[in-house]
Amino acid sequence: MTPSQIEAYVDASSSVLDLKIDSAHRPGVLQFFSLAAGMAAIVEQVPLAPHDEAAVHFTPIGPTTAVGGAR
Repeated sequence: MTPSQIEAYVDASSSVLDLKIDSAHRPGVLQFFSLAAGMAAIVEQVPLAPHDEAAVHFTPIGPTTAVGGAR
C-alpha cells in the first residue's frame, strides 16, 4: 500500500469504528499500519495448496508432551 492509501484506510476505518486518533499518535498509527501492511504483503506471496487449509479440529500439545506422546 502507498502512504496515501494507508492514510485513507486508517481515516476510513477509524471513522467507521468511531475511533478518535489523537494527532500526536497519528504518525505512529500510520507507521505501524504500514509495517503490518508490509508483513501482510509478504504472507500473501506464499503459494498455498488445498492441503494447506487449516484443520477442522485443532488439538494443542502441552509444553511437557514430547513428540509422539512420550514424556
